[in-house]
Amino acid sequence: MAEVSFKREIESLKLKDGETFHGEGIIAVTKALLQSGVTYVGGYQGAPVGHLLDVLVEAREEMERLGVHVEPCTNEAAAAAMLGASINYPIRGAVTWKSIVGTNVAADALSNLASPGVKGGALIIVGEDYGEGASVIQERTHAFALKSSLWLMDPRPDLPTIVNMVEKSFELSEVSNTPVMMELRIRACHLFGSFAAKTNKPGERSTQARFDAPSPFEYIRLAHPPVTFIQETDKFRRRLPAAQDFIMQKGLNETMGPPVGDIGVIVQGGLFNVLNSRLEAAGLSNIYGEPSIPLLVLNVTHPLAPKQIENFCAGKKSVLIVEEGQPDFLEQAIGQILRKADLNTRIFGKDVLPMGGEYTQRVMGEGLAAYLRANGLTSSSLEEWLASIARNMEEVRSAFDAPLPMRPPGLCTGCPERPVFAAMKILRKDIGPTHVAADIGCHALATFAPFDQGNSILGYGMSLASAAAVANTQTRKPISIMGDGGFWHNGLLTGVAGSVFNRNDGVLVIMNNGYSSATGAQDLPSSAPTDDGRGRGVDIEKTLRGMGVKAIERVRTYDVARVTRKLKAAITDKSKGLKVIIADGECQLARQRRIRPENAKAVAAGKRIVRTRFWVDPEVCTGDHSCIRLSGCPSLTIKPNEDPLRTDPVAHVNNDCVGCGVCGEVSHAAQLCPSFAQIDIVQNPNWLDRIRRKLSAKAIRILGGEARG
Repeated sequence: MAEVSFKREIESLKLKDGETFHGEGIIAVTKALLQSGVTYVGGYQGAPVGHLLDVLVEAREEMERLGVHVEPCTNEAAAAAMLGASINYPIRGAVTWKSIVGTNVAADALSNLASPGVKGGALIIVGEDYGEGASVIQERTHAFALKSSLWLMDPRPDLPTIVNMVEKSFELSEVSNTPVMMELRIRACHLFGSFAAKTNKPGERSTQARFDAPSPFEYIRLAHPPVTFIQETDKFRRRLPAAQDFIMQKGLNETMGPPVGDIGVIVQGGLFNVLNSRLEAAGLSNIYGEPSIPLLVLNVTHPLAPKQIENFCAGKKSVLIVEEGQPDFLEQAIGQILRKADLNTRIFGKDVLPMGGEYTQRVMGEGLAAYLRANGLTSSSLEEWLASIARNMEEVRSAFDAPLPMRPPGLCTGCPERPVFAAMKILRKDIGPTHVAADIGCHALATFAPFDQGNSILGYGMSLASAAAVANTQTRKPISIMGDGGFWHNGLLTGVAGSVFNRNDGVLVIMNNGYSSATGAQDLPSSAPTDDGRGRGVDIEKTLRGMGVKAIERVRTYDVARVTRKLKAAITDKSKGLKVIIADGECQLARQRRIRPENAKAVAAGKRIVRTRFWVDPEVCTGDHSCIRLSGCPSLTIKPNEDPLRTDPVAHVNNDCVGCGVCGEVSHAAQLCPSFAQIDIVQNPNWLDRIRRKLSAKAIRILGGEARG
């Protein structure tokens, strides 16, 4: 089950010669894979490249027709290991994941893949989650490309260019026998555009045209000493020059603007659109990307072709290198190339642009303006634009007495994980603070208000492992939070197996919400089997018992009082060993997507449907708002007090409520006020419902109240 349906996108994957593709960047990449004759595709879901795998999973019929093997992998290391097929066989394969965290997980397999190299084209598509919209640590894939001698594509954000680079990546991989990585920034994945489609082509060997015999044994194809020393030499003596020649011959990098000039810009392909926008503001380009100064757009950022760099810089007084993030890999490499070529072209880069952070329009504009000024040039239009930005920022600052508060993301309305963290907050008041090892996933949002819980985040499924030393140096057992996605990704081995083997103490809470929710509600091994899903219903509790865990409790997450009791019992238990609480509660987003169509169909058929909502009695509410501080549900807010003698706003449940009942449960468990009431909305009521409604209205009138319809 994916977060959205891809029926329209699947149809776009079937386009043929002479037809035009219109759509999103990551779907264009998916189409390009099929046009390139890919034989197998794998990966692990994650923004911003998750749709690539999701759409291929849904497009079963087209994949079967083309003979493409599609495999959602249990983690990124498994995905990278899939590319081992291309080491021995001349078949094209592609895998995808979110970087940099996914690349960290895959690092071991990538090193062992890069050492012997590949016969068939191997492409790794990574979502470069860097900058203001990122959700992970701020590092770059470039470091891995350098470390393992993997070639790195960074295509200009333009659909024809992206598609061309996908196709050329396979060719580059095959001509140099080296795996290729392609980084796609968030905006590149989600931009919309069009390109001239080609007919999909099956690989020469596929699930429909299998090899008759395995590849003959060749020790040189193994990443194993002593041949690893030969492979290391092969990387720089043969593979690197072959790649550089191919980059030059096929024009993978683009030169734009006039052939000569005193100044120029070398830019990562992925940053071209931002740069061109500011060049346009400076009067040095137009909206069609036609600059009036020389540009070298690096669609391949590793390896660089020294001769190409020399040719571009020769005769120029200076060049500006636009490279986002740190370290300044390109600036160092280009500086070395120019030094060896004895060229005196001055380099500007991190002296006028920041070392870290995303190169937004403002940042790019400031860097470009500084570069122009340093070369005796000015652009009044660009300077005025920057001045207007500064004025606007000052106006915003002066309009408020204090800085605007942060607005971090939060758990969804009705999220089954919210009551667990409410229980932990209640428990903290009872027994005192406890070390909480947080984890990657939706539950990481509990590190924000109102829960403010989490002492560390070390990696997906790594919470229990991160608490190993803590568990043996604290008087109170630590709590490790892990999602069912993290459990299957990494946590079962790195956390549970290690804890059982070492007899570590601690409490593990597994959020069993049924899906890999944070990455788009993809199915897991433990997801319930459905007609349109891939879940196998593997039981987490049985798996834990098979690993040797004895103390296991299951709770329904929405029962806040019971969750609190179970947590307290696990933490205060004097016996040594791992205590696991499996907190069951289906992801509310997935649940709503499932039940809303079912309810609509039932209502249309005249069937009785009851929807539950909650309400706060404004006459009972004291305006203390403790319920909000303990729950934090987006649907639980405030409104003006209806009583003219009371000024404090009262709690209010808005129409976003999904009827999970956590607000009332929290109020009851924390012994707060009794102002919450449950409301049942009945559609297609039966005769008994109508009688009850009439009796209720009559009773209210008798008691002096007002019956509302």
